[in-house]
Amino acid sequence: MTTMTDSSVREFKMPDVGEGLTEAEILKWYVQPGDTVTDGQVVCEVETAKAAVELPIPYDGVVRELHFPEGTTVDVGTSIIAVAVGDGAAAVAEPVQEAVAENVAEEPKPEGRQPVLVGYGVSTSATRRRPRKGAEAPAAAQAPSAAIQAELNGHGPAAPAPAAPAAPVTGDRPLAKPPVRKLAKDLGVDLATVVPSGPDGIITREDVHAAVSATTPAAEPEAAPAAVAPAPSPTSYDGTRETRVLVKGVRKATAAAMVGSAFTAPHVTEFVTVDVTRTMKLVEELKQDKEYAGLRVNPLLLIAKALLVAIRRNPDINASWDEAAQEIVVKHYVNLGIAAATPRGLIVPNIKDAHAQTLPQLAGSLGELVSTAREGKTSPAAMQGGTVTITNVGVFGVDTGTPILNPGESAILAVGAIKLQPWVHKGKVKPRQVTTLALSFDHRLVDGELGSKVLADVAAVLEQPKRLISWA
Repeated sequence: MTTMTDSSVREFKMPDVGEGLTEAEILKWYVQPGDTVTDGQVVCEVETAKAAVELPIPYDGVVRELHFPEGTTVDVGTSIIAVAVGDGAAAVAEPVQEAVAENVAEEPKPEGRQPVLVGYGVSTSATRRRPRKGAEAPAAAQAPSAAIQAELNGHGPAAPAPAAPAAPVTGDRPLAKPPVRKLAKDLGVDLATVVPSGPDGIITREDVHAAVSATTPAAEPEAAPAAVAPAPSPTSYDGTRETRVLVKGVRKATAAAMVGSAFTAPHVTEFVTVDVTRTMKLVEELKQDKEYAGLRVNPLLLIAKALLVAIRRNPDINASWDEAAQEIVVKHYVNLGIAAATPRGLIVPNIKDAHAQTLPQLAGSLGELVSTAREGKTSPAAMQGGTVTITNVGVFGVDTGTPILNPGESAILAVGAIKLQPWVHKGKVKPRQVTTLALSFDHRLVDGELGSKVLADVAAVLEQPKRLISWA
């Protein structure tokens, strides 16, 4: 077996994929030890406090080790994967390929399972973190679990090896094939303390079993006195009647942002109920228009355009409050945010320079934004720099709500469900398509007059969509 030098191994560290993010959770690994990777190849997907992001590797080589399993939250700047490059790549590929053959020989292939590609091996468990160089595994001093001990008793090593002094821990990584490393990890054995009996100093399965047998008697007396007992769960928690979900990722960031916004900016919300029958007719007409073929045309498109027109007529609504400088920052561009509910929580990607887009362009941007959000592929950049937001709570069948401002913005428009209701139209009560709009704004920089004008303009456009032409 070829021994690699540290210079042939490159450590890829968790990057800051957003602005000022400090950690990210590893959602999924796309590679395993022994896989060949190329510069630019995506090796894993991580979730930050803003979005799920795919990470490409910046060099060619062979994966040597995945330092963290899926579901682990890792600090930015921490190495997450080791890749052997140059001459070291062959040293990794060879033993891993041998391990694949050993796996196939020792473990029966499930019926109907496809052949395994070289470099992937056969594994029915989640990826586990391997011991690092010079690191000691605290679990090595503990007795194996009852299930593992039963397995050992069932298979039984050929003969317990006589107690031998532990191998000194050196800077070199103990030599062992991946299946043996996995066995040692499962049994809580530190390979650095195992005496190898294989050729060229390779640790075998029998060596690992012998190490377990040697440490079991010593570990049992320590199990009697209870160590620091974990804090008891709240008495009201019943696992059969309650479920606890760890707050992390997008949901954690959203919660912190909403609390900060609610207790920093003094919110005021105004409401208006409007007849949108003509807007709904225009939506149906646009769906038949060849210029909108293949585009996403719905009421939200015209509501977004109506808000952009209202902002053009009342530009001071498109601003933010700079607490440090004690200034109001009026934006001469509109990055229109669209609140989207995803399995990972609420996100608000925005359409850059939406004010400069035509209606067909805006339809294309909305369609792309929604599709990307549903797929969980929204980038952090797409959620930065928003100036005003729309949240469509009507899709959930509710009339409207009192939305909380997106941090750094001064206004957010909530759109309620569009329903057929009795409405006085041209002096007679008729069934009309009606909805309720709610505009929340930061009262530090938006007074009641400005907020009312913006909301009234949005309502006027939706009631008479021809105003899109005359006001735009």
